[in-house]
Amino acid sequence: MHIKKYLSIGLSVCSLVTLSACSDNDSSDSVKNVTTPDIMTQSYELTVSNLTSNQPLSPLAISIHGASYSAWSIGEESSLGLEKLAESGDATDFLMEATNSGAYTTAVGAGLIMPGQTETLEVVTSSSEDLKLTLASMPINTNDAFIGTKGLDLAGLSIDDEMTVLLPIYDAGTEANSELSGTIPGPADGGEGYNALRDDVNVVSRHPGVVTNEDGYPDSILDSSHRFDSPTVKLTLKRTQ
Repeated sequence: MHIKKYLSIGLSVCSLVTLSACSDNDSSDSVKNVTTPDIMTQSYELTVSNLTSNQPLSPLAISIHGASYSAWSIGEESSLGLEKLAESGDATDFLMEATNSGAYTTAVGAGLIMPGQTETLEVVTSSSEDLKLTLASMPINTNDAFIGTKGLDLAGLSIDDEMTVLLPIYDAGTEANSELSGTIPGPADGGEGYNALRDDVNVVSRHPGVVTNEDGYPDSILDSSHRFDSPTVKLTLKRTQ
């Protein structure tokens, strides 16, 4: 509950000659407490499970927004924010783009989600009949892959309702999937993250997977443990308020 105090000051016009005649009990000199209505909110508990064998996930990037915002589209060019997230795991610009497009709420996960691990977090947003969820993260042993869901409809969830969604893996199309040493920021390589040069198809698509040095590509820094099948992540979403 937000309480604002407004000071109402009664002004009496008194001359110097008659100042002593002015009342010390001016009833208009008082402090009034004005209570504003509660801002209605809705809360959601998100549980994200990493289903891969050796692809740590960058900190989750989450936004709750209206229907007019779309973070990416298959066959269309990645935004700068999505490029940075998919190449380096940095969600700063990605979430700023959501905010600038009118997102009600944005949030970032606590840290890396390692293979086989789960993270649960709560997101609180302004109440609305038009609520959509977008979530994204980078599997960091890749060149420019990202997992996610966009525009997931929250309108049908009542309090204590939950849904489970399996998330696919996408290719941002901004960096060639070379798998070469020096090009992958995760522990498989410790190489470069974001690079402004776009040397791939420059459109978002479903990710074809990694080849690795165990499947006819000796120059790859990756091995069979870095392969992944779609889906790579399980998202369980519960409305708590």
